[in-house]
Amino acid sequence: MQPLIDHARRFGQRPEEFAPHAAGQSPAVLFVTCSDSRVVPALITGARPGQLFELRTAGGIVPPYGTGSPSGEAATIEYAVEVLGVEDVVVCGHSHCGAVGALVRGEDLSAVPAVRDWLAHAAPDGAPGSPDDPAVTDAVHGHVLAQLLRLRSYPCVERRLADGLLRLHGWYYEVHTGAVLEYRSGSDTFEAL
Repeated sequence: MQPLIDHARRFGQRPEEFAPHAAGQSPAVLFVTCSDSRVVPALITGARPGQLFELRTAGGIVPPYGTGSPSGEAATIEYAVEVLGVEDVVVCGHSHCGAVGALVRGEDLSAVPAVRDWLAHAAPDGAPGSPDDPAVTDAVHGHVLAQLLRLRSYPCVERRLADGLLRLHGWYYEVHTGAVLEYRSGSDTFEAL
């Protein structure tokens, strides 16, 4: 923890770099990804403060819209699309994802009931893939596509897509190489950016 504290102390000694951010934010991209500590959106994209609006959840899951009570995830998506007017939404899955791996392997999550219940939102069919693949590549690819489909069910996303004001992107980040692949609908594959 101490190295993080030391960096935070030095970081706060450059207020002139950050003063312009007090006027507000206007990110062009909503970046939806996993809470995994190995996935760092600004590092992957080279984004500076104010360029990405982030939604990070266990497994990068986008919950179904309108499941009864309001959720922080739905509020984040709605705010990004309606208030900030983002033009692009990236759903970025990653290799070696513990959440998707747990689904693929059918792990017993009874000791972590909140995790178990959250992962039930992943997709109706779970995460098909090979339990022998430690990177769970195919399962994560399918998971990303399921989350993109889920996003389309949000009324604000549906409207902006219909008006041509929003684009959706599916990415796959390899934590072991740093490579980023993007889903290409024409070939129905994930290919290098």
